[in-house]
Amino acid sequence: MRELGSSQPTAVELEILRILWELGPSPVRDIHARLNEAKGTNYSTTVKMLSVMLTKGLVKRDEKATPLVYRAAMTRERAAKKFLTELIEKVYDGSAMSLVLQALASGKASKHEIEEARKLLDEMEGKS
Repeated sequence: MRELGSSQPTAVELEILRILWELGPSPVRDIHARLNEAKGTNYSTTVKMLSVMLTKGLVKRDEKATPLVYRAAMTRERAAKKFLTELIEKVYDGSAMSLVLQALASGKASKHEIEEARKLLDEMEGKS
């Protein structure tokens, strides 16, 4: 369950952020076109979602542009780091290794991903 007033994006908000990361700064009609294609969302819902995201600090709006242009408030990389850090703190009591072990134990890691993880661990230990 999400905390009241959480800045953590909902699933639809995350979809909008993905659209903005892909398109860059965009007017509502461009964001809506993509969201409607993926989710069948109506225009007023897209506008409302952007308004909520603006209040949460997830997006920024260029008030001088006509039509109004929205952009993600942070890069995908920065958002991923922030959300991952919060996940590690809240779910894994601050243990990044617990998260990594859980992810690898899920059985969804490909052989290539396991090799990459092994290579990274070797580099971290100074074996490379």
